[in-house]
Amino acid sequence: MNALAAPRATLQAWLPRLVLAPSFALILVFVYGFILFTGLLSLTGSKILPDLSSWVGLNNYVRLFNHPNWITSLKNLAIFATLYIAVSCAIGLGLAILLDQKIRGEGVLRPIYLYPMALSFIVTGVAWKWFLDPGIGLQQVMHSWGFEWFSFRWIKDGKMAIYTIVIAAVWQSSGFVMAMFLAGLRGVDNEIVKAAQIDGASNWTLYRRIIIPMMRPVFLSAFVVLAHLAIKSYDLVVAMTSGGPGTATWTPALFMQNFTFTRNEMGMGAASAIVMMMMIAAIIVPYLYSELAAGNRK
Repeated sequence: MNALAAPRATLQAWLPRLVLAPSFALILVFVYGFILFTGLLSLTGSKILPDLSSWVGLNNYVRLFNHPNWITSLKNLAIFATLYIAVSCAIGLGLAILLDQKIRGEGVLRPIYLYPMALSFIVTGVAWKWFLDPGIGLQQVMHSWGFEWFSFRWIKDGKMAIYTIVIAAVWQSSGFVMAMFLAGLRGVDNEIVKAAQIDGASNWTLYRRIIIPMMRPVFLSAFVVLAHLAIKSYDLVVAMTSGGPGTATWTPALFMQNFTFTRNEMGMGAASAIVMMMMIAAIIVPYLYSELAAGNRK
């Protein structure tokens, strides 16, 4: 029996590693390998096909940050991300507080609020494109009801089109944010809440000064998720406006796709992809560091 114990212990120790090895190898190749390959492409003058021999150094990054379409994309991203994160968090928190009051019909309202997140951004974009189109959507319906003065042409207006993207994105994501906040609210220590209520704290004071400050980790998690979705936003923009009118709703992801596959500037497209990855890393790495630090303190 002792002769079999050592091989069995070794097998038990190595079995999880053997099971995970294929997945680890695939991730190593198809995630980190392609990230490295994209980084190399960004330093070359590759056009329609990869050409690692056409080394140009950081020239693509210089061209990128001097290109007007990239600057437009960054400005649009700043507008979209700021409004998307702020409004989604505000609506999500409001809905979570509403459901936290143990209202009747919570079991019905919760899936209704969460339903949009079950849809793909393509479906959401097409639906909102129809709804906001002046010829067939809200404006046309209002006109058919006799409200000829009503006008809502934001999706056709170069200055306002980016805000229609915000509306659609908030509609889809606010229910998901609500679920995160509701879980956070239900996780607050009831003893602290009861003590504050005994001291005469109103509901407004209770949420503003006690409950919401205790939910900082939830706010941070919601920010990371929404910021990640905002930076890589592509399908919703394509479905709603295709980047138009003109380049009014271009985002970095749309810029990357356009230059890589339409304009055959693979080197430039790779450079924009690396910059996007650095944006996401600048958000996720500090978050992971704070979570690990918090776990170590515990």
